Amino acid sequence: MDLKDIKELIALMRKNDLSVFKMEKEGFKITLKKGTDFQPIITTAAPVAVAPLPGSPPAAASAAAAPVEKLREITSPMVGTFYGSASPESGPFVTPGQEVTEDTVVCIIEAMKVMNEIKAETRGIIAEVVAENGKPVQYGQALYRLK
Repeated sequence: MDLKDIKELIALMRKNDLSVFKMEKEGFKITLKKGTDFQPIITTAAPVAVAPLPGSPPAAASAAAAPVEKLREITSPMVGTFYGSASPESGPFVTPGQEVTEDTVVCIIEAMKVMNEIKAETRGIIAEVVAENGKPVQYGQALYRLK
């Protein structure tokens, strides 16, 4: 494969709005990724403190002092259909509370009749499954939240 062929692959990726392309052929392997390996960190806003009404007890003071947990997201690298398991009969790839590593397959995204295994690409513990099984996902959409 020469530079001209690689440029054609890049043009096809742009035309079809693909973010990842992988190919293996006769001992040759190429992986093209659009964008960066940005892992957004999602935090929730702290509640706004409201002055207590006269005569009400100050019970909310201890709840406001609780730390806000920062969660990271595993996002979709492409547009397609999200599947949390390999088949309808099998169990999910990952469940809340399960520890994942960079190489853990967390789901499949079907795009243009191709089943793409999506890896966590980070370490953590699954806190929440955000995407819905069998539903469309967009590029950059949160699939899982990690602790």
